[in-house]
Amino acid sequence: MDIPFPRIHQGKVRDVYQIDDQHLLMVASDRLSAFDVVLPDAIPHKGALLTQISNFWFGQTAPIIKNHLADVNVSDVMPNASPDLQARAVVCKKLKALPCEAIVRGYIIGSGWKDYLATGQVCGITLPADLQQAEKLEQALFTPSSKAAVGDHDENITFEQLVNLIGQERAVQLKSVSIAIYRAARDHVESRGLIIADTKFEFGLDENDELVLMDEVLTPDSSRFWNQANYQVGTSPESYDKQFVRDYLETLDWDKSPPGPHIPTDIINKTAEKYHEAYQRITGQAFKLDEAAVSDLP
Repeated sequence: MDIPFPRIHQGKVRDVYQIDDQHLLMVASDRLSAFDVVLPDAIPHKGALLTQISNFWFGQTAPIIKNHLADVNVSDVMPNASPDLQARAVVCKKLKALPCEAIVRGYIIGSGWKDYLATGQVCGITLPADLQQAEKLEQALFTPSSKAAVGDHDENITFEQLVNLIGQERAVQLKSVSIAIYRAARDHVESRGLIIADTKFEFGLDENDELVLMDEVLTPDSSRFWNQANYQVGTSPESYDKQFVRDYLETLDWDKSPPGPHIPTDIINKTAEKYHEAYQRITGQAFKLDEAAVSDLP
């Protein structure tokens, strides 16, 4: 992939290149990470699927919050970009990222479930005493986390700690916008047989100090999607993500530190199928690379 711009950041999945002072090229790779370790094997088309799912949601949530997409197509800055690159990349605005992640939980699962079992709370919010694993919460919860340095783990924080990080007014806005996005997305996917158990958003500030939704949004990597058909309270429902990979890794004698082990082909294929199914369920269309590559930005 020959990209004629300097790379300024490499994450576990996304690479970011600087086009000019106002614009960045964000490219989602097919890299797969588990337990914060990038694995040696990739998931075919994963980057394109994540990018196109995010683009769909950026369009859906535009009435609620501005997003990082620039009014520029990848082909405008890279005329010779391949269909694959056009599908997995976006031109976005350069923003000042907030030092936190905005997490919304509609169901009690994951780290929220672990915190609840230990303390009866999630991020300082006291919950009813008789909740079961994967139970729907009476109200969606805003449970922020700190944004850890590369290689470290994010930590759940209270709303008061968030206020100390970004200020009272911005924290209130972040909570309101995050819950509004979650509710809109929840209603959309419920009509398509899915449940959004929880999700995380990232936000930045533009040149006018306005809040902007950025990075990825409501993808299987940033959200826990469940199938309504096999959802059951008291269990850990199967997610539309890399759970096949996590389950396989748990059977190995691996200490979850780099380098990661190779993944069998059948596990890779099952994981790819889940990403494709999530795309189709969310957007209502089967994923086709050429169509995704040339589609207009939302």
